[in-house]
Amino acid sequence: MDWLQVIVLALVQGVTEFLPISSSAHLILPKEVLGWPDQGLGFDVAVHLGSLIAVLGYFRRDIVTIVREWLLSFGAQGQTAQSRLGWYIIWGTVPAGLAGLLLHDVIEMHLRSIEVIALTTIAFGLLLGWADKVGKRQLQLADLTLPLVIVIGCCQALAMVPGTSRSGITITAALLLGLQRDAAARFSFLLSIPIITLSGGYLALGLFENRDTDWPSIALGTAVAAVSAYLCIYYFLSFINRIGMMPFVIYRLVLGAVLVGFIAL
Repeated sequence: MDWLQVIVLALVQGVTEFLPISSSAHLILPKEVLGWPDQGLGFDVAVHLGSLIAVLGYFRRDIVTIVREWLLSFGAQGQTAQSRLGWYIIWGTVPAGLAGLLLHDVIEMHLRSIEVIALTTIAFGLLLGWADKVGKRQLQLADLTLPLVIVIGCCQALAMVPGTSRSGITITAALLLGLQRDAAARFSFLLSIPIITLSGGYLALGLFENRDTDWPSIALGTAVAAVSAYLCIYYFLSFINRIGMMPFVIYRLVLGAVLVGFIAL
């Protein structure tokens, strides 16, 4: 890839990673629609690292508190709200981790197509809109329970299918379970940290075995993805309670309709 493609794709990744519109779908589309070359392993590692830097940077104070309270919970202090949240992030990651180990190759071979992206973009967009409409929006992070977290975690596993959106499906599940919009988004973003770390680490193993790695492009992609993802998180959490999910639902429906039209040509 040339540097313009690196910048554009990293910007797309950063903006879409934490919005409920599917980053994986948007990274597949340039190859399928514009004929751009496959992004390659190096780029995948770069944007994963950029997204991780962004979410860790934004939630740095929360993460320090959660980790500290989680470690102290093994001693005389016992469980606190923050230590329980640490456990919930761990348990919420298990279903997606298992799905990744068992189904990664099948999904890569059979489901990374425009037809699948069009279907999931529309279907899960409608589901997001329905969840935002009927969800009671009464619960905060402190009200989470293990059964609720397991349901959200199982839904996160569905995000392996391109077009679903990891943040979209977890926010949808959280809204249906009664969480407020900002609480649903915050838990979704915190839940992304182990998944991004695990998937990025897995990809990085192959990267260091490749002697032809384009390190300047990786550095550029990481920086662009990190900055754009951080800004996306900031503005999304600032406005989500006021604007709701409908703008993202409309976007998904329009994108899905465009893809259907492209398939029909």
